[in-house]
Amino acid sequence: MSIQIGDTLPDVVVQRVGAEIEPVQSRAVLGGARAVLFAVPGAFTPTCSEKHLPGFVEHFGSYRDKGIDVACLSVNDPFVMQAWAQDQNVPEGLSMLADGNADLTRALGLELDATGYGMGMRAKRFALYAEDGVVKQLFVEAPGEFRVSSAEHVLAEID
Repeated sequence: MSIQIGDTLPDVVVQRVGAEIEPVQSRAVLGGARAVLFAVPGAFTPTCSEKHLPGFVEHFGSYRDKGIDVACLSVNDPFVMQAWAQDQNVPEGLSMLADGNADLTRALGLELDATGYGMGMRAKRFALYAEDGVVKQLFVEAPGEFRVSSAEHVLAEID
């Protein structure tokens, strides 16, 4: 069963990437007062690289102005996520989380079986907004769509 509004975010180890790669507990990144977690099916994939991550990079300042932490999750290894963050000019403070074994993705119940496309298990495209580690809003895309998890849509939905 997937995570629902009102549920507490799971606490598992993921790899946060930046200049360095470090293991962190997911709640250490997402358990603050206000946080948005968005997930993409894969780094360097078309929609993820052309729209999803760039939207959050573009609007990162608006999230910060509202006191909201932002994190991007993908079922990729940390080296791929590190290269993708550099390629996309991800600003310092926007957490890039590598979920290589899909531990957090599975704990959220938002996994996508992409084995038919040669990509293995991945995260569904989604975004969630949490306060103090509790999910307040959840935006899960229908297969093949990109609307409700966009940076613009999520920002407009947050009080």
